[in-house]
Amino acid sequence: MQNKQLYWSKGSFCLLLFVILGYTVRFYPQHLEAFDGMVQTAVRGDLPAGLTSFFATLTKLGNMPVIITWVTVMTLFLVWKRYYSEALFLAGNLILTGLLVVLLKNIYQRPRPSLEHLVVEHGFSFPSGHALAAGLVLGSLLILVTQGISSTGLRRLLQVVLVILILLLPLSRVYLGVHYPSDVLGSLLLSLGLLLIEYPAYQGLRFRWRFTGKQAR
Repeated sequence: MQNKQLYWSKGSFCLLLFVILGYTVRFYPQHLEAFDGMVQTAVRGDLPAGLTSFFATLTKLGNMPVIITWVTVMTLFLVWKRYYSEALFLAGNLILTGLLVVLLKNIYQRPRPSLEHLVVEHGFSFPSGHALAAGLVLGSLLILVTQGISSTGLRRLLQVVLVILILLLPLSRVYLGVHYPSDVLGSLLLSLGLLLIEYPAYQGLRFRWRFTGKQAR
């Protein structure tokens, strides 16, 4: 596809930023204290009850059982409709999210924030699994919606909803006190970098399979 190198360059730059941030998290976490503290104070405020209830409910959408359920349903639907490259793209990024969360959390081993947690979470903090799922899995769905929905009104509505979720799910993790802002920033950089690098390969496969009749047009 055209501009393949541009996608790869942008994706590589995002991944480089993630690596730099991860290096800082692992070896010089004190350099992130001012940034994390400033954003935490701005986001959490005085923890109003209504906002706490909203974010505590919203964050459940990023729980792995929930994501696995709807991605499985969506993948089966795409396969039924013979959109095989789209199904592979969506399901593959769900699997990649799970693998990366396990691998990277054990590499960086960052403790969770010491401030009050408004939901129960265990394990390491960096990167945020919820934020990575929001960026990589919901980001994949955003691409599919943009390509596959012919109705302009419905497409724009779904795009707006997905973008809001991609932003609010990571924000909920900071508000609830279970992740540092740099955790979710790292996850969003990683997911954006991966999507930019994957996109030309996905588009190429989608074009070939449609052109040869291996999947629906």
